[in-house]
Amino acid sequence: MALTVTDFVVVNAAKELIDRSPSPTLRISSSFYDSPLPSSSKPFQSRYCTASDSANSSKSSWNSTPIIRARSIPFTTIPRTFATSATKMSVAVPTDFNKVLYQSLTEADPEVQQIIENETYRQFSGLELIASENLTSLATMEANGSILTNKYSEGLPGARYYGGNEYIDQLEILCQQRALKTFNLDPKVWGVNVQPYSGSTANFATFTALLQPQDRIMGLGLPSGGHLTHGYYTAKKKISASSIYFQSFPYNVDPATGYINYDELKKNADLFKPRMVICGGSAYPRDWDYAKLAEVAKTQSAYLMSDIAHISGLVAAQVQNNPFEYCDIVTTTTHKTLRGPRAGLIFFRKDRDPEIEGRVNAAVFPACQGGPHNNTIAGIAVALKQAAEPAFKEYATQVIKNSQAIAKVLSAKGYKLQTDGSENHLILWDLRPLSLTGSKVENICDLAHITLNKNAVSGDTSALVPGGVRIGTGALTSRSMNEKDMEKVAEFLDRVVQISLEIQKTSGKKLVDFMKAARESDAVKQLNQDVEAFATSFPLPGVPDTSVIKRPASH
Repeated sequence: MALTVTDFVVVNAAKELIDRSPSPTLRISSSFYDSPLPSSSKPFQSRYCTASDSANSSKSSWNSTPIIRARSIPFTTIPRTFATSATKMSVAVPTDFNKVLYQSLTEADPEVQQIIENETYRQFSGLELIASENLTSLATMEANGSILTNKYSEGLPGARYYGGNEYIDQLEILCQQRALKTFNLDPKVWGVNVQPYSGSTANFATFTALLQPQDRIMGLGLPSGGHLTHGYYTAKKKISASSIYFQSFPYNVDPATGYINYDELKKNADLFKPRMVICGGSAYPRDWDYAKLAEVAKTQSAYLMSDIAHISGLVAAQVQNNPFEYCDIVTTTTHKTLRGPRAGLIFFRKDRDPEIEGRVNAAVFPACQGGPHNNTIAGIAVALKQAAEPAFKEYATQVIKNSQAIAKVLSAKGYKLQTDGSENHLILWDLRPLSLTGSKVENICDLAHITLNKNAVSGDTSALVPGGVRIGTGALTSRSMNEKDMEKVAEFLDRVVQISLEIQKTSGKKLVDFMKAARESDAVKQLNQDVEAFATSFPLPGVPDTSVIKRPASH
């Protein structure tokens, strides 16, 4: 008797579906694993085939990674959790020691639920301007908070150290496919590892894969807009593990212009002779000249690595220069302009180094981390699908327009911006001409429902007392704000600085005295109210009905 499976596995079915004799066999073809899921699929849903489908396909996987081939499953051995559209049953919730497993968060832990509700209100009522943050979609949140969190799956698809990973393999392969598609990459040329827990993990796994201890690396210096993981150290201390295990020499921006000094970079590379050149940063408001960096790397026979954590969404939308044309390896986080959950990706170019795939995969696991977070990989897959859609390019374009709109207003008011503007999602505001520190402005912003971060600017002598603040437009653009709204945001920021200057006149320069006066300031309280009224007029991704958002009792 031939069977066609038309429904998915439904958890919590109670009884045998139906008595069948003899026991038929359900077959899943190898194409089940090799083919992309249909666009109509929901996360975790799969493509089904009949019992008569051939299980003997010799088709290889798209990235030559060994995958699970077709296997026969006697119908009578399928657990009682299997149901068809014709038969759906439920099992009673237990009343024993496991009853807590079925309680909602509100019932099981009201303290944590209250904190989440308070944070929801904070995000709804404020202006999120931290350049490394964004607001992810409801679908991504659902995937990230799914039952996939239960599964352990050390290894790669088709080569796991644990059983029961049939659907996890499908998910990870799907995520890999979507990652390559989103960045318009040929799977014959590029591969990707989607397991890193974060961008920092992705970066150190890359170093582990391609470098030997004490090899030399060159990355953009932190005060010039670089990132900690690119080899940062001070005169007194090695800060990042990348500076502890490797020899690091930074390149910098021109203090006069704020732009990367590529000529100086080339000269220093000739002297330092790095094994790896790193491009990418966390506070550089301009695009990158990958061709010049590739020339430097080629001259030194060095790897060229690009960390596009901040701009990956803009790169995917093709509104920034493309690092994949020049680089050997590209890393990124997934939660910034890409708008996914918090994780990392490593892309590696296979045609230049046939061993790079195995080395990168082994560096991620088992060298640097354990089993992947499958729920997060599901969230990444959803976010990548959304990033490949035309609407995402509109979003990315608007992110840049919004950044430039804020920069235009601040510049018109006479404020100093690093590089005098922006070509991406962020602005670096130099407060030193005002004799203000980034810490004071950040703290006033916190009191006024505006979230940004203090940040070093070129020429700073102390990382503990940075002279600027960093502003990003990814999150506000996700709340459907446009250039006109950014003009209002820039006015709020101007008020913050003017209030800060007034408070500093009477309180002095010590932060503790400054903050005591700020908390008592009527101007700060009024700004708080104005920002809240403005922010709550916009939607909040992940919360379709904002009427359910509750103001904290202590607010």
